[in-house]
Amino acid sequence: MITEISEGQSKRGNTCSADVVIVGGGPAGLAAAIALRQTGADVLLADAQEPGIDKACGEGLMPDSLRELSRLGIDLAKVGGSPFGGIRFADEHSTVRSAFTTGEGMGVRRLALHRQLLERATTMGVRMRWKTRVELTPGKEPAIGGEALCCKYLIGADGESSRTRSWAGLNNGAVRSRRFGFRAHFELPTDGNVGMSQVEVHWGDGGQAYVTPVGERTVCVAVISRSQLPTTFNTVIDSIPALRELLSRAKQLTPQRGAVTMTSSFHRVTRGNVALVGDASGSADAITGEGLAMGFRQALLLRDSIAEGGLELYQAQHADILRLPQQMARVMLLMDRHPRLRKRTLRALAARPDLFAAMLRVHLNEERLPNVVLRHGVRFGRLLLSSAG
Repeated sequence: MITEISEGQSKRGNTCSADVVIVGGGPAGLAAAIALRQTGADVLLADAQEPGIDKACGEGLMPDSLRELSRLGIDLAKVGGSPFGGIRFADEHSTVRSAFTTGEGMGVRRLALHRQLLERATTMGVRMRWKTRVELTPGKEPAIGGEALCCKYLIGADGESSRTRSWAGLNNGAVRSRRFGFRAHFELPTDGNVGMSQVEVHWGDGGQAYVTPVGERTVCVAVISRSQLPTTFNTVIDSIPALRELLSRAKQLTPQRGAVTMTSSFHRVTRGNVALVGDASGSADAITGEGLAMGFRQALLLRDSIAEGGLELYQAQHADILRLPQQMARVMLLMDRHPRLRKRTLRALAARPDLFAAMLRVHLNEERLPNVVLRHGVRFGRLLLSSAG
């Protein structure tokens, strides 16, 4: 499928030649490039856009995400983000919160994160071709400007609608959910405190609203809904009185930006010397807040796999990275579809916040779900039944 570099071939002499070519310069692609450069591989990254690449997302990085970034040599403490110490869920009747036990999370603007990844990749010696489209014609070798790519591995990091995935014949899979996300930034009034020390997840009519601190008085507000109407953002916010009141006194700093969020998986994420990373390889609904973290973990796994001489390890362990976020997505999407179940669940968790803390530890991969079910399952079931009234 792809012309491979011979042992003695000069890669630097051919601008379309490298050990690894990465299609896509978003966070997942840059993370993969950085990770592979850590092994000494010659990496060429190409993207049709120019930096920085923005996308609607909640902009909250959990403690596990920060640990993965640290392994890539990236410290976000200097980018002007905002640390947060836990998560709070709320609806019109109940509220429950829990603090992290293994470090803080960080709210950081998507563009600031992209700049940090780009700077790190540049420092590491990744060769980058921006505003450059990789030509992926069925039945033909990939090329740039008509010149065939010559590489040992081709990595598709080109998102949920991946052209690389289609070209490599890896589209066989399933989309289990499809929703729509909307994001805007606000400067809070001086007396505002929502979202400044924790991520707030508000459950309203027709969707969820996330409030993530990304600066001293700046928050990212992300709405996720099954509706893609232009009015969805305001409709969901208006259904949450506390948030509606707060934002009515806040200054909107950025226009709304929208994106599709899906839960998807594919039977294979490698074929020959082609591999997929990030959303191109499968995804979990944005309600989990794990999209970026999954991409970072995949980048590190891909590095280790190629260092072992192939893509077998990556194929074998890729599903493990998706499994937990997709399980959590199924649970929370069930709550989204069934408001009565959601109200009963939040009421039960509010009565026993230790259960919410345990589920948060599962979400952060700090505790195994079967252990939590064994320890708390019967009690939680009783609480659900007792909260039905």
